[in-house]
Amino acid sequence: MKTPVFSIITITFNAEATLEPTLQSVAAQTFTDYEYLIIDGASRDNTVGLAHRYDKYIARIVSEPDKGLYDAMNKGMALASGEYLIFLNAGDALFAPDTLGKINDFIEKSHPDILYGETAIVDSDRNFIAMRRLKAPEQLTWKSFRMGMLVCHQAFIVRRELAPAYDLRYRFSADFDWCIRCMKKASSIVNTHNTLINYLNEGTTTRNRKASLKERYRIMTKYYGHISVLLRHLWFAVRFAAARAMHRQV
Repeated sequence: MKTPVFSIITITFNAEATLEPTLQSVAAQTFTDYEYLIIDGASRDNTVGLAHRYDKYIARIVSEPDKGLYDAMNKGMALASGEYLIFLNAGDALFAPDTLGKINDFIEKSHPDILYGETAIVDSDRNFIAMRRLKAPEQLTWKSFRMGMLVCHQAFIVRRELAPAYDLRYRFSADFDWCIRCMKKASSIVNTHNTLINYLNEGTTTRNRKASLKERYRIMTKYYGHISVLLRHLWFAVRFAAARAMHRQV
């Protein structure tokens, strides 16, 4: 069988309330050389039933207990056969019906190891709120993430053969570590200059946010060094305090 260009992987657990826009965005793609994998963690709601309504567009649905989000992502990669991986969370969506086609245009030109783009934030009614606060840099390298996760995981598309397994030692920020490891291995990284993803806004505070930030700090020190990361975070704190002071004066 011919290898598809894209393996799109959606991880779900009790996602009945948010999954359909994700499924619809894949089903609407005008470029159809993809396989779509749903990796479900044994949901207790109708997530799997909803997914089966889109069987025409889905290559495989797996529903079984797992060890968490990143374990499920590793399962998805193990099942994938496409040339490039796209992880699309339940609730998030491909930006437009021609999104895969636009990405494929870049692939046909140079077959890069990684492609990336911008992310739009939408509300639960799919209304545009804003562009993601951290804008994708013009040129991306593994050192770019010293400034934080400048590219949304869903807008970070990697050649499957290059991609390592997610490190399950990280419960909340393994995607941050994974992206850095991908970039360290990559020979070519291409900015598509396109908005690729509609990201579902879930509020500024999320469960496990503090633990996630601690993990991300540990990951940064692993790749960029303790002193460099500490000094950069001190600068972030000073800048944040100055911005708050200016706001109060206004």
